[in-house]
Amino acid sequence: MLRNLLLDWSGTLVDDMPPVIGATNFVLEKYGRPPLTREEFRRQFRLPFTEFYEEYLPDVPLPELDAAFHGHFVQIQDDVTPLPGLYEFLDFCRESGRRLFLLSSMKREHFEVQSEKLGLAHYFEHPYVGVLDKRAKIGDILETHGLARGETAFVGDMIHDVETARHGGVMSIAVLTGYDSIEKLTPSRPDVVVTSLDALRRLLQDPRDGLRAAGDCIRVNGLEVPVRIGVGDEERAQAQKLVLDVLLETDFRGVGDDIAGTTDYAAVAQWLIAECSRREVRLLETLSGDLADGLLEEFPRVKAVTLEIRKFILPETESVSVRVRRSR
Repeated sequence: MLRNLLLDWSGTLVDDMPPVIGATNFVLEKYGRPPLTREEFRRQFRLPFTEFYEEYLPDVPLPELDAAFHGHFVQIQDDVTPLPGLYEFLDFCRESGRRLFLLSSMKREHFEVQSEKLGLAHYFEHPYVGVLDKRAKIGDILETHGLARGETAFVGDMIHDVETARHGGVMSIAVLTGYDSIEKLTPSRPDVVVTSLDALRRLLQDPRDGLRAAGDCIRVNGLEVPVRIGVGDEERAQAQKLVLDVLLETDFRGVGDDIAGTTDYAAVAQWLIAECSRREVRLLETLSGDLADGLLEEFPRVKAVTLEIRKFILPETESVSVRVRRSR
């Protein structure tokens, strides 16, 4: 099962090709080179982009090119749009318990503007942006987050993304929504090629791949709870917001249409809020395990619990999280 997905940004999740082409042509014309058509750009552009500029403008220092490109790009990046099926894909990944990371050459300041506008930042456990050569970074990401290579894939739209996946020893999934065409991608031999994020979502949903949660289940997603939590006394001095995602595995057979025959998700949410409000703990690991065990005790029809807690504490991250699973 693919439990972890590293995702490219440009051409994979969002369509930023119009402003990227516009900024590239601004740079080329600034230094006396003719602009590229969309078709020419798709044929010639490649990552790391330093190689592209070494071919087209070898005598211009990279910092100068970089400043010219991004100075113009910020003026036109409002044209960036989500690719079809993006939100459905990300929601499916989160609801199915997959860990999502971003690995992109996009500058952090541009990513922050675009992700805020499109409402995307909260989907990623950690966004790695501004990475010129992703091949040099993927190993560190796998090690830092303890991602098993056999359960991880890198999803991207360019040859460089396929090479990055291979360099990290993970599955490569190429999408045909971005910068490199199928003709360009094929020689790099990606493990999987999909036409869109919708197609990738359907592939991940295929029960023959064992990628669906088994059996009947109830989900409570995005539950905000107040908890006094933290290693230091100062951090625990007042409650802070945590966000819980809960999957309750159960059995709906024989329920009929009577709430007494099933697990009341409103009661689950109320129990979690009350339990968290009265707690004072140091570690997310402790809290998550205690809550999962408590849910099994409190709700007898639940066979197993998967619970993820997100904490908003590190300034350079969207959140940190832990996830546990407990069963009878």
